[in-house]
Amino acid sequence: MMISITPSLPKGEITAPPSKSFAHRALISAGLANGKSKICGISFSEDIKATLQCLEAIGAKININDNTAEITGANCLEKLKDVKLHCNESGSTLRFLIPICLLSSNEITLKGTEKLISRPLSVYEEIAQKQGLTFNRKNSFVTVKGSLKPDIFKVNGNISSQFISGLMFALPLLQKDSEIEIISPFESKPYVQMTVDVLKRFGIEVDFNETLIKIKGNQEYKPCDITIEGDWSNAAFLYAYKMSGADVVVSGVDLDSSQGDKVCIEYFNALKNGVPTLDVTDCPDLAPILFSFAAMHNGAKFTGTDRLRLKESDRISCMQEELQKFGTKVIAGNNEVVIDSKEFHAPNDIINCHNDHRIVMANAFLLCHTGGKLNGIEAVKKSYPDFFQVIEKAGVNLIYET
Repeated sequence: MMISITPSLPKGEITAPPSKSFAHRALISAGLANGKSKICGISFSEDIKATLQCLEAIGAKININDNTAEITGANCLEKLKDVKLHCNESGSTLRFLIPICLLSSNEITLKGTEKLISRPLSVYEEIAQKQGLTFNRKNSFVTVKGSLKPDIFKVNGNISSQFISGLMFALPLLQKDSEIEIISPFESKPYVQMTVDVLKRFGIEVDFNETLIKIKGNQEYKPCDITIEGDWSNAAFLYAYKMSGADVVVSGVDLDSSQGDKVCIEYFNALKNGVPTLDVTDCPDLAPILFSFAAMHNGAKFTGTDRLRLKESDRISCMQEELQKFGTKVIAGNNEVVIDSKEFHAPNDIINCHNDHRIVMANAFLLCHTGGKLNGIEAVKKSYPDFFQVIEKAGVNLIYET
């Protein structure tokens, strides 16, 4: 689907959507708990729907009422046979659930798009090889078979923190203690801290000390009622409008949150007031909107960018392609990206979204200032399905085209 955007900015109060990252963790913990949990304040994006469907497939009982999910957890992984879990395009769903599936001695298949399955899974492949477990990857699915054994797991910290969090969900359910040693550099550490915080809410004891995580075995997830906090990853797109002059108040986020993406406010200020060097190692999801904001302002240098090529799209190449249409040079180097904003102007062609939700919103931000057409907006359903309804209600002029 394509839209035309007439230059116009949102006004008034906009509430940030619930945190997708927080919701994945709470839902999975509830799905493993022995009893009923209530998870409130959920936004049913495509990724969250994938996690809910997978939890039902492994035996959790789920009742949805408005934005609340009542979940009676599943304690039956050893009984599973010939289960197929549909992860769709959700990297969190796939990477969080693989170690849980490896608790079972039965074969379990996790399905997804070819793009999802092609993303790195080497951490789990190496663990399976070391422990003699089944791990087969094809174009659109991964088949695994356990049972996972307690161990000292060494994980590179610069691939994805999702592998570390995935292990943290499964290891408490083993009979003996385990450790996760994180090999430096340790990137996206705030996401691991978020996992620790959620696990503790569900009664799981975790000792997290810099690059070492100690997890006792033979633990039990306890049911918990939780309200999902606002999502700083998506709130960043709203703050971009505010920081570029729109009369917008962003509500629904916690300034004391453990979410690392709350650094967006600091980064937007730096981009407005100079040509900074900003490190996105711990906040890779902010990169598209930071690139766009830098293009419209003073330019910038970004470091810690290599993992952006392994997201829903190659976010460096895709943003480079689209920002060129705005007259902006994007120079990609070794783990760094330079944005040269000197020739920024209204785009001279249709802007494409590359089936990436964050690229949708990052380019929509620019088009609200310059005007233009944006193609492939349906990708926004992955994390912020009502984004365009929200900004349209707040005063942005949109025309939907088929």
